[in-house]
Amino acid sequence: MDYRVIDKDKYYRNGVFRHFTEDCKCSVSMTARIDVTDLVFYSKRTDTKFYINFLYILTKVLNSREDYRMGYLWQTDELICYDRINPTHYVFHEDTETCTPVYSEYCEDYKAFYEQVSADIQRAKQSREYMLDSQNHPNWFDASYISWLSYDSMNIELPDGYLYFAPIVNWGRYRSEGERLLMPLTVRLNHAIADGFLVSNVFRLIDKEISSLPLS
Repeated sequence: MDYRVIDKDKYYRNGVFRHFTEDCKCSVSMTARIDVTDLVFYSKRTDTKFYINFLYILTKVLNSREDYRMGYLWQTDELICYDRINPTHYVFHEDTETCTPVYSEYCEDYKAFYEQVSADIQRAKQSREYMLDSQNHPNWFDASYISWLSYDSMNIELPDGYLYFAPIVNWGRYRSEGERLLMPLTVRLNHAIADGFLVSNVFRLIDKEISSLPLS
């Protein structure tokens, strides 16, 4: 876990940061449908899992800008930027109707990431423990697939004033609309380090990655 401390006075969003950490502590989230038609067909053609392929694209996008890798050390009141962030995702157990968190490390090499996540998921399937350990995984972001519903909106609530800067991302089932397959995606970020442009830019960057298949 490597990071650098951001000089708040020289931070390019210092005015916004001050306002949304002192005057109006809040988050911002957006839900939109993204076109995953090409990624679904790619996954079927290559006999790979759509879930892992999308998780790779999402994690690659969130690592592509410092704005999505920000953190806050409350002990020292420091704004930091991690060198890398990794996904915390989940395995759902049908028999107990509970989830087990899966901590996977991001690797830019697609094949290495795919193999590692596949192994992480198989290990998690053997457990029924929740085992959420955020203290030892500070540079992990939440990535949760809601497989039962192609929803229209979603909102994640955190305690008022809680300066949690890691992205929280949810997505649901894709569904046919005309000749395309559209999937709901929700992105939540703290308003101190992200605004409407930065949140919507996640969707734009994911679209760009899907349009540039194959994965590599």
